Amino acid sequence: MYRFLLTPRWWGINIFVVLAIPFCVFMGTWQLGRFEDRVQTHEAAEKQPAPGTRAAKPIDDLLPVDTVTSGRPATATGRYADQFLVPGRELDDKSGFYVLNMLRTDSGKALPVVRGWLPGEPGQTAVPAAPTGEVTVTGDLQASENASTPGVDTAGGLPDGQLGMISAASLVNLVPYDVYDAWITLQDTGSSGALRPVPAAAPQNTGLDLKAFQNLGYTGEWFVFAGFVLFMWFRLVRREVEAARDLKLGLVESTDAGTDTDTVRTDSADSADSNVSAGTA
Repeated sequence: MYRFLLTPRWWGINIFVVLAIPFCVFMGTWQLGRFEDRVQTHEAAEKQPAPGTRAAKPIDDLLPVDTVTSGRPATATGRYADQFLVPGRELDDKSGFYVLNMLRTDSGKALPVVRGWLPGEPGQTAVPAAPTGEVTVTGDLQASENASTPGVDTAGGLPDGQLGMISAASLVNLVPYDVYDAWITLQDTGSSGALRPVPAAAPQNTGLDLKAFQNLGYTGEWFVFAGFVLFMWFRLVRREVEAARDLKLGLVESTDAGTDTDTVRTDSADSADSNVSAGTA
């Protein structure tokens, strides 16, 4: 009765099921692992002291930026060079822009330093001048921004002197020197009082955010897909068996049975052999 499973059409169905179920289980397990990693990272971040309360270290000792060093106070010594304004940045629900200066260090590389935030639009608000001469700055370390960072402008077309994304990839096209793949935000913005300090952002993928629960949701979806594939395979097998049985009993015509052609021919041949044997006897 189940010989139809060996027909060419059912070989294709069987191979698909054999490949689809392990793939769905693998993807579900992978998504579950991603969720568990985010949970562990979140728990580890909560156990650590606040990054801003830890002792400052030279910038080179804290690179590359990761979930441990992000937010740590970093120090660097050099001279301020090019200045850029970063529009479209909010602070306390107010729209404004960052004031970013490149700090040329003795190594020749430049560190992007956000000296503070100002309300309004670039060009319409007076920007305090950067200190001259050699300075030593201390600020909270941040990883280079990317397209998913809030406030980033990836559309381009900004006026000269403005920057949409604080990242080494963006700055190397604007300055003639090497740039650190990181930046710092100063909490001491000077005595003028015009600039407001930009708080350090938490490192990405360290909290139970929407992405973490998306991973958990995808886990359930992949396991549901695996169960659905198995359910449909049993459903098709059962329908094929019932159709073959009804055809054998003469309850339906062969054109209405919807069974595999090879199955119908095999069952018909078996019936014919039985009739011949009965007539011979």
